[in-house]
Amino acid sequence: MGAGRKHMNTVIATRSEMLARRSRAAVARRGHALLTQKRAALIAELRRVGQQVFEKQAELERIAAAARSALGWAAAVDGPGAVRSAAMAAAGTVTAGLTSRSVAGVPVIEIHAERAARAGTERGYALTASTATIDRVAERFEAEVDALLELLAPQLNLRRLTAQVAHTTRQVNALEQVIIPRLAAEQRQIAAILEQRALEDRVRISRRAMPPTGARSNHPAAYGA
Repeated sequence: MGAGRKHMNTVIATRSEMLARRSRAAVARRGHALLTQKRAALIAELRRVGQQVFEKQAELERIAAAARSALGWAAAVDGPGAVRSAAMAAAGTVTAGLTSRSVAGVPVIEIHAERAARAGTERGYALTASTATIDRVAERFEAEVDALLELLAPQLNLRRLTAQVAHTTRQVNALEQVIIPRLAAEQRQIAAILEQRALEDRVRISRRAMPPTGARSNHPAAYGA
């Protein structure tokens, strides 16, 4: 509050300053409207992505639980050594590409990845050395990798959108609660000072136009004929 009063006391009360404050206030109002629209668009996208993350997270957890269950069963039936050997032989890479689109000026990414799921003949181990339980483990974990890749971009977008909504909200609040009210108060202060000056000028001019109080008239009657 003290800083605000100090700022108000340093306002230069001229018509050019009044016009400058009006111009700044108009710009601030336009900025506030644009930022409000931007925030609304970001919130709508945030809700959509949030629902997407919720659904894909639930799907990932379901697939991961099935993969862990299949792994435990395979280790019990075929032995940890056989499972480990098949896992080492089946190790590989997944190629992914990244694209982005803009939502209210904020980049939202999309990941395009090749499927991790493979046919049994593409896993690197001999079918004769494998079992149905080990094949099932491979299928479950490949599905888990695919689900993880599908979740990655929405999660990153969710974090980015959340940060941008918070940042835009701070900008909107600053304009709404600080800058626009301050400019309006400064305009009122300048207008009041200019009005006071105009009143003082009118009073001063009217006083100059009036004859001095008690001045004697030059008419002969004033001296008694």
